[in-house]
Amino acid sequence: MLLNEDRLLSLRAEIGEDGYEEVVALFLAESDEVIARLSGAGAAVPPRAELHFLKGVALNLGFDDLAEMCRKGERGEGYDAQALARLYAETRAALEGFVPA
Repeated sequence: MLLNEDRLLSLRAEIGEDGYEEVVALFLAESDEVIARLSGAGAAVPPRAELHFLKGVALNLGFDDLAEMCRKGERGEGYDAQALARLYAETRAALEGFVPA
C-alpha cells in the first residue's frame, strides 16, 4: 500500500491541520535529501542509518510500502537504490493527490 490513508487521517487529527502540513513538509524535505544521497551513493549497500531514518518517516506518514522496502534494506535482504527512488517518487505523488474525506 503506497499510502495508509488511515494513518494520514490519524496524524492530521492528532496534530491539527497546520501541524500536519508543517510535519509533512519537513519530513518530505528531509526525505528528499536522503533519497538524493542514497541514489547518488552508487553503493550496493547503503548506510543503515539512512534507511532507518527513511523508514521512520515512512511509518509516521503511512507510507507502508516504502517502510517495508527500507526495513528489508536495513536487514540486508536486498537493496536497489533506483527501486527505492522510484517507490519514493510514486508515494510522494500519491500523497500530493491525497484528499482527506
